[in-house]
Amino acid sequence: MNNKISIIIPVYNGEKTIKETIISVLKQTFYFLEILVINDGSTDSTLEILKSISDTRLKIFSYPNAGLAASRNRGMALADGEYVSFIDADDIWTPDKLDSQIKALEEHANCAVAYSWTDYIDTHGKFLKSGRRTTVTGDVYSKLLLYNFLENGSNPLIRGDALKAVGGFDESLAAAEDWDMWLRLAALYHFVCVKKVQILYRVSANSMSTHLNRQEAASFKVIEHAFSHPKATSLQHLKKYSLAQLYQYLTFKALEQPAYKQQRWTAAIFLWNCVKCDPSVLKQKRVIFIAVLKIVFPWLYYKLSQMIRG
Repeated sequence: MNNKISIIIPVYNGEKTIKETIISVLKQTFYFLEILVINDGSTDSTLEILKSISDTRLKIFSYPNAGLAASRNRGMALADGEYVSFIDADDIWTPDKLDSQIKALEEHANCAVAYSWTDYIDTHGKFLKSGRRTTVTGDVYSKLLLYNFLENGSNPLIRGDALKAVGGFDESLAAAEDWDMWLRLAALYHFVCVKKVQILYRVSANSMSTHLNRQEAASFKVIEHAFSHPKATSLQHLKKYSLAQLYQYLTFKALEQPAYKQQRWTAAIFLWNCVKCDPSVLKQKRVIFIAVLKIVFPWLYYKLSQMIRG
């Protein structure tokens, strides 16, 4: 293999962010890589922007629109690297992301996946919030059953042989296909954590994670599939907690938008499902209080938030 790392970037109508994403990849301190951009039938100026970027490591492939999972699979079929990483067309990496992760995998020969921490940014690149700071290393299957602590598809560096062994992304999933992939990898391989923020995940109104009903249905399918795996035979007691975590996540996603866009009735249903799955959630008084306040009295929550910040 000529290239140590293959980077796969699916893009559909990404004219506003694709150049910034690619620049963050080109600025990696680890140089020996190929960048495979899968243009998924873009109808805006994405292709012209891509062609304006001059770097011999950049390769552009255009296909009819088929979706994110299919684009990632197309990239995997073309990848030549010993290691593979994915980045969505609106996310950003810190310059040391690949360097840190490849060193972690080379130092942990028994691990097939290296992951880092994520922070969230808005459409203008401004910091919104910190992501989870999970540090689990080794057999992470039980932890990953509870929630997707890698948080997004732009995170891990994966040994190419491991990716081939588990197959491609599930193209039947309308969302959560990255969580499904990480679970399939975790069923067979160990993970190693790089304790640094190295992924900046951009939140926008068009983010896949904002399509809540689609996210719920796909995540439920992923959970059912994961708990049917032989590795989960002794972990069935975790299923109710996995579902509760999903509904807690969806509750706050529904309330993440500005007050006039919030889906408060949907959030209330998600919160009720969360409590039904795991009544012990009620002991998390701060979480419940914030959720109820945002659902019932959004204006009061906003004023209290402003007072705390000010």
